[in-house]
Amino acid sequence: MRKFVVAVSAFGFAAAASAQTPAPAPATSTAEKAQADYLNERICRTEELTGSRLAKKKVCKTRSQWADQQLQDRQEIERVQTQRSVKTP
Repeated sequence: MRKFVVAVSAFGFAAAASAQTPAPAPATSTAEKAQADYLNERICRTEELTGSRLAKKKVCKTRSQWADQQLQDRQEIERVQTQRSVKTP
């Protein structure tokens, strides 16, 4: 019985202490800043130019720009693949 009373008392004190303690400042601003830094990180890639075996071009974009470009390329590929061919007589 004594263990039960001690456990209930400890739980009551913990609940009262947590209710009186102010919540820490939200860390979302730090997380949002880290996410923005990640998306704005500049990445450079070397792309081969069509029609040449030797010529290459360095292209630099942010992560979000690369992701947007990849999405647009995928949508264009899907559009071309699903497009019906029109035969003219």
